[in-house]
Amino acid sequence: MYQYTEFDRQFVKLRAAQFRDMLERNLAGELSDDEFRPLRLQNGWYIQRYAPMLRIAVPYGEISGKQLRVMARIAREYDQPSAELFRDAREKQDALGGVPVPRQGGEVRSHLTNGYGHITTRLNIQFNWIPLVRSADVMELLASVDMHGIQTSGNNIRNINTEALAGIAVDEIADPRPFCEILRQWSTLHPEFAFLPRKFKISINGAREDRAALGWYDIGLQLLRGDAGELGFKVLVGGGMGRTPVIGTVVREFVPWQHIISYIEACIRVYNRYGRRDNIWKARIKILVKAEGQRYIDQVEDEFRQIVEVDGAPQTITQEEYDRVAASFVPPSLERRERRGEEAHMYEIMRAAAQADPEYARWLHRNVKPHKNPQLRAVILSFKRPGQAPGDATAEQFELAADFADRFSAGEARTTHEQNLLLPWVHQDDLPQLWHAARKAGLARPNIGLLTDMISCPGGDFCSLANARSLPIAEAIMQRYQDLDEIYDIGEIDLHMSGCINSCGHHHSGHIGILGVDKDGKEWYQITLGGADGSALSGPATPGKIIGPSFSATEVPEVIEALLETYRQLRASVDGKQETFLATVRRVGLEPFKAAANAARIKERLEA
Repeated sequence: MYQYTEFDRQFVKLRAAQFRDMLERNLAGELSDDEFRPLRLQNGWYIQRYAPMLRIAVPYGEISGKQLRVMARIAREYDQPSAELFRDAREKQDALGGVPVPRQGGEVRSHLTNGYGHITTRLNIQFNWIPLVRSADVMELLASVDMHGIQTSGNNIRNINTEALAGIAVDEIADPRPFCEILRQWSTLHPEFAFLPRKFKISINGAREDRAALGWYDIGLQLLRGDAGELGFKVLVGGGMGRTPVIGTVVREFVPWQHIISYIEACIRVYNRYGRRDNIWKARIKILVKAEGQRYIDQVEDEFRQIVEVDGAPQTITQEEYDRVAASFVPPSLERRERRGEEAHMYEIMRAAAQADPEYARWLHRNVKPHKNPQLRAVILSFKRPGQAPGDATAEQFELAADFADRFSAGEARTTHEQNLLLPWVHQDDLPQLWHAARKAGLARPNIGLLTDMISCPGGDFCSLANARSLPIAEAIMQRYQDLDEIYDIGEIDLHMSGCINSCGHHHSGHIGILGVDKDGKEWYQITLGGADGSALSGPATPGKIIGPSFSATEVPEVIEALLETYRQLRASVDGKQETFLATVRRVGLEPFKAAANAARIKERLEA
């Protein structure tokens, strides 16, 4: 992990002190809400449907055990609304009605809870109930463990993303994390890019397989080697979801790594100059790139030449600077202590018990990933289970994850795009012990990459922008598919849910996507099929296609069941291996699935 310098620590502490001063002036009436708003947003504080929401930056997903314990403390001590506010919010949510009923019975009511954090698809952590009067205390607590909320909101360059296996993937070309950190430092409080036309997101992939969803980002950077083995980047610009899903355009096939900041600066400078500021729905860079095409690329190349040839390339990354940052990302020392006596005996009992349990084999297959060090493994802790919203972590779970990180993973964990936590430095000999501990904690469900490992935004239960609730839908599907044999038979599938067109749940890239929409003040849901994020399983990044009109909340679980049953009826088998859901959709087309969805709608309405 990157180690903060004294400058870094002083920087975030001063930022926290500045925030306290702004907050106190706002509460005293000396700084209006309108004046406070942009300053609040650039420190990660939103005002959501019922209460403030804090988004904490987790740069490229790396988080330490010490930082996870602070997440637990925030959940336990600060994510606590007043009893009156919380009661009123729950009553308002319950009054909305229209939520699905799980097969096991019992109405799925309000999903408003407190005392937890939420792992986002962009690797950050959010809290939904921290009173604004306590926000400065939280910022100072975060600064004490080298954390903050800087630029997790606002029209600036947001958290730099990469994949959870960065630095350890067996198919890695080069470690993207040093470049993520260099870009983070360059972009933080960048004076020229503090007020862009719209928010701006960058993702970097260092492996042969794209596990960083590059095509869906404002700028996607793919590390690669040139003909002579030199390291550089392929640059994609103009990807994005929202109202108009667009896959990024390749604007440069190769930029030497030393000049990547200069090239990114050229891309964003052209956007800052010509991007629309008169219409929020047309302000993202994807609209500019789509409208201007080659003219945008030509402008970027002209700007890049100006930066390099005329200005002297002041943002060139030197070897010395790269080495300074990269020194934080060397593999940790993992000396093995020999087990003796009773400890060795207990370990052998635990290992034998694990190997005799069929669920352990499933866990090894689904939750344990290969590592470039053959003695190590990467292990995913699943935060997807009935009764808990996808990606949510309680104070106790944060503490348990911190313990697992310290005991088994050199004190490090990583947030993932799929809203789980990954332990990147687990010795293969520790797998039985980790499995027993994680299973006891409820974090070893072997469902990674399967139906119930779904992605979901908080939706209308919390977000003021949402048109519909996503969490009750997620819970209904989770309740319906608890049988591991059944979800294993369905196989690998990405189910993504968003509560509104802003697409925080990445529904466009789901093999099955669910989008909340508003019809006459009521909650309805569009369903898309065939989306892809760019991974090896999914193939090139592709937006899903809508199947028919929208469905009511009570119809959605029935429609999902009908879609999956249609897949099982139509799937082919090749060399004894069954076709995936996405492959079947691509082979047979949408029509059989549309017919199944409409039949499920009619059946549900007749039974109602």
